[in-house]
Amino acid sequence: MAVKTNWYEADSRFIPGHNQPATLIDLALSRDIDSHRLLRGTGLFHEDILAGTARLSPQQFLALIGNSRKLLDADDSSFLFGQRLLPGYYGAASHALGHAQNLHQALEILIQQQVLLSPLVTLQLELDEHHAYLYWLDSCGAGEQWRFLLEASMTSLVAMSQWLSGERLPWVCSFSHAEPRYVEQYWVHLGEDTRFERPLDMMCIPREHLTRAWPGASATAGQVARRQAREQIEQLGFAGSFLDCLYDYLREQVRQPPSLEQAAQAFAMSPATLKRKLHKHDTGFQQQVDRVRKQVALHLYQVKGYSNDEVAAYLNFNDAANFRRSFKRWTGSTPSLIRQLFNSR
Repeated sequence: MAVKTNWYEADSRFIPGHNQPATLIDLALSRDIDSHRLLRGTGLFHEDILAGTARLSPQQFLALIGNSRKLLDADDSSFLFGQRLLPGYYGAASHALGHAQNLHQALEILIQQQVLLSPLVTLQLELDEHHAYLYWLDSCGAGEQWRFLLEASMTSLVAMSQWLSGERLPWVCSFSHAEPRYVEQYWVHLGEDTRFERPLDMMCIPREHLTRAWPGASATAGQVARRQAREQIEQLGFAGSFLDCLYDYLREQVRQPPSLEQAAQAFAMSPATLKRKLHKHDTGFQQQVDRVRKQVALHLYQVKGYSNDEVAAYLNFNDAANFRRSFKRWTGSTPSLIRQLFNSR
């Protein structure tokens, strides 16, 4: 199985500095942070961002986030950044979001135009009979900036959906990390139903909210903006990151995971090159295989309602004990405890 080789990597410079990065810079400047200190070590100059000529790589954007976190040193930074992110001022993609007819269309735009709207975080949508589930995945190896990005991303969707729908939607946000000392920020920005130490970083909403019409949207303006955004993506030459492409490839092969050598062949590169690319994104091949198998196993428990034996069989484990060991490595928990957590929703 050959894989398309058009993707962006952690060091690809394509993110306009006057888009999402400027949103964070403006937040820092509003709190009297010096722009030179803010951009130190990023290879960026404020003059270039103001001129609209700067293009950042994900690595540079992550460095900017790291500087902002240190200099702002405030519990609400990620949430305030998230409040300002969507629909944003990012050209056609933002116009398309602003004219979404309903939540389902807004989510489809976010997924299809992720490279323009959310280059560091990938969104996945799954539906069951009663709920929509949104999973957030790391696109570029965010490392220690991941929690900040997760808080900002979930906040951006809660804030945008409230603004465009005209009401606060009943989102339930779940995080895999433990409850932080600044938990009140989560309650204020994400709702008091926010949960911690859950199996996945995820948002959930009753399915009926997907198709409720949003006021103020223009179907014509939205259609034109979506076409323009697609043309922008075609000009860029990629729609997803290297890690996103690897995830999709491993997801298709999840019942019989490939070896590093097989994956390298599918991606038309040597095993050594694949290892180097993974290292550049602060990860390894087995970590990526485990990430996909964990995601699929938890999806089968939560959305499909599979039993332990059914999940083990789907993932081609012949031995229940071997599945339990692997699952513990992926999630830090046992299959039975995870099922209890999901059933307690």
